[in-house]
Amino acid sequence: MEKRFAIGMDVGGSHITAAIIDVNEMKIVEGSVSKLSFDSNLPVQIVMDYWEKGIRSLCEKINLENLSGIAMAIPGPFDYEKGTFWIKDQNKYENFYGLNIKDLLRERFNFDNNFPIVSDNDANSFGKGEVYKNTKNLTKRVMAVTLGTGLGGCFIENGKIVQNRKDVPENGEIWNLPYKNGIAEDAVSLRGLLDNYKKFTGKQLNEGLDLYHLANSGDEKANEAFSKFGEDLAEVVLPCLKNFNADMFVIGGKLANAGDLFLNSFKEKIKNAGVEIEVAISTDNETSALLGVATLLS
Repeated sequence: MEKRFAIGMDVGGSHITAAIIDVNEMKIVEGSVSKLSFDSNLPVQIVMDYWEKGIRSLCEKINLENLSGIAMAIPGPFDYEKGTFWIKDQNKYENFYGLNIKDLLRERFNFDNNFPIVSDNDANSFGKGEVYKNTKNLTKRVMAVTLGTGLGGCFIENGKIVQNRKDVPENGEIWNLPYKNGIAEDAVSLRGLLDNYKKFTGKQLNEGLDLYHLANSGDEKANEAFSKFGEDLAEVVLPCLKNFNADMFVIGGKLANAGDLFLNSFKEKIKNAGVEIEVAISTDNETSALLGVATLLS
C-alpha cells in the first residue's frame, strides 16, 4: 500500500503545533512535531507567513505527491465545512473575521480546489485523538472535555463524534449548558477557577499558574479553589455521562496539567452520584488534537 501522509495542525491564539500524520496507520510520524509561536492578532499576511513557514518545514520531510491533505483543529466560532473564521472579541485572530482559511492556504501553496483542507473544533479533535491513541477505546462510549480559558466537550461512540442525538446536548456542546446562575463555562474554566479563589480570599489573581503554585506550596484557600472546581466539573458533566451512558471520561486542555489538584473532589462527587466510569487525564493534548482531526482524511 502506498504511504499517505497529512499535515495536522492545532491552531491556538499564540501558537500553532503541527506534525506529519501517517494516514495509513493513523500515527504521528516520529520527530515531525513542531511548534511556532506568534501573535495571531498581527496583520493577516504576517500571520499567514508563520503558517506557511510551519507547513513548508513539514513538506520538506515528505514526498508532496503523497500529501493527502491538511487537517486543522481550530477553536470556534468557525465554519468548519466552509473554512471561515468567525472568531471575534476573543483576543485571537481578530483580523481573520469573515476570511476563508482554505482560500488563504490555496493562494499560498497553489493547491487546486480538489486538494483536501479539512477542519474541526479543538474539543472534537482532542477527543477523537485520545480514542485513536488506543484501539481498545474505539468500542467505548467516550465523553471528553477540554479545560482552559473556555470549556469544550465532545461525545464519541465507536470512534465517531455524536452531536445530534437525544442522549447528548445540542450539537454535542457543553460550554453553554445552564449551570447555577449562568452557564457551565462560567464555573468550569480558568475564570471560574480564579473566581473561586477570589470568593474565598477576596484576592484577584490573573494567571492560573500563580494559583497552581500557591496550591502546591500548601495554600489552603488555593487548594479549596481547585476542589470547588472539581465539584463544579462533576456537577456539569454528571447528567451528560448518565444520558450518554459513557464508559470513559477524558480530561484535556491546559488545566488538565493541574488534574492532581481537582481530580479527588471530582471523583468523589461522581462516586457519590452512583456513576462508575473510567477517568483519564490526557498527557499530551496537542498531539491528540492533531491525530484526531487527521481522521477526517482517513
